[in-house]
Amino acid sequence: IPLCVLCAGMALNGWVGYFPTALAAWNQLTSVPLPDQIDRLRVTEMQVAGTKPTKGVVVPVDIDDNASHFPHRRELVYLPPAWFNTNPPPRLPAVMMISSAFNTPADWLGPGGAFTAIDNFAAAHHGFSPVLVFVDPTGSFDNDTECVNGTRGNAADHLTKDIEPFMVSNFGVSADRANWGVAGWSMGGTCAVTLAVMHPELFSAFVDIAGDRSPNGGSKDQTVARLFGGNHDAWAAFDPVTVMTKHGHYDGLSGWFDVPSSTEARTVAQEANPTLTASSSDPAANPEGQDAAANSLCAVGTAHGIACAVVTQPGKHDWPFAAQAFAAALPWLASALGTPNTEPVRLPQHATGEPH
Repeated sequence: IPLCVLCAGMALNGWVGYFPTALAAWNQLTSVPLPDQIDRLRVTEMQVAGTKPTKGVVVPVDIDDNASHFPHRRELVYLPPAWFNTNPPPRLPAVMMISSAFNTPADWLGPGGAFTAIDNFAAAHHGFSPVLVFVDPTGSFDNDTECVNGTRGNAADHLTKDIEPFMVSNFGVSADRANWGVAGWSMGGTCAVTLAVMHPELFSAFVDIAGDRSPNGGSKDQTVARLFGGNHDAWAAFDPVTVMTKHGHYDGLSGWFDVPSSTEARTVAQEANPTLTASSSDPAANPEGQDAAANSLCAVGTAHGIACAVVTQPGKHDWPFAAQAFAAALPWLASALGTPNTEPVRLPQHATGEPH
């Protein structure tokens, strides 16, 4: 069975750029410990001894599913060096990190480059960064939940009811929604914007990297059937445009959309008047119209008080692009969430306006 999983993973690798080598694929799919990974006991020992690491650490966690009853795999937490400054730790902001449809919770730390990005950020800011929690939105490698509550499990409940209480009680992060964000790539990008607009009481900022316009299980009819058992009302409850329109004006919510481009990086939010029916302007880099989706969602969000920008990075719909996009968005995200020792960073198209 592990060999079959490896073969499937390598086939998928050609599409999404998971692994630089076959060994990296094997390590990821068989849960080999990550670099800089330590266990909870070691974290406690370091706290008690007042030991501050020079780099951040990754901690495997078993998060209760008492609220969601969603069966999930072991998840991971990144703690920056500054988390060890005091005991109890400082109440740092937190970001929920969500992977693509075919995933392990470690994907962002491996092919997604998140450890390098966040640890470099912390090193440049006196050890401070948001705490990252790498969640399991699917329960298995090939269970595409799109982070909804539906026929494939109550994934949304796990993300919105299980994660934050655990992080507050176990790692002392801030419980204030002003200090919580959500970021994701591909399916995870769709999840990020969907969860943020559905739960502005939980999140104040999101990063949507090459996500779709709404949870995507095929065509709309296929999505309703596959994810929601044919229930159109359930689909509407997780459709970001429907949710934003029904909610009305948002206060204190901002978002960064990032999509791949065949050309140079740029801010595209003001280059056109996007509509919900717009098609991709770069289908080679956005095979399912992710650029059109980002422009549409940002336009609707702006009309309802959400400060947002759509930017591009050179690349295609794969993990190397996701890594590049997250590193680009991180300074803004950390600033938006109130990370200590960070300078204000504005959204790209608000360069002459108020910081967000």
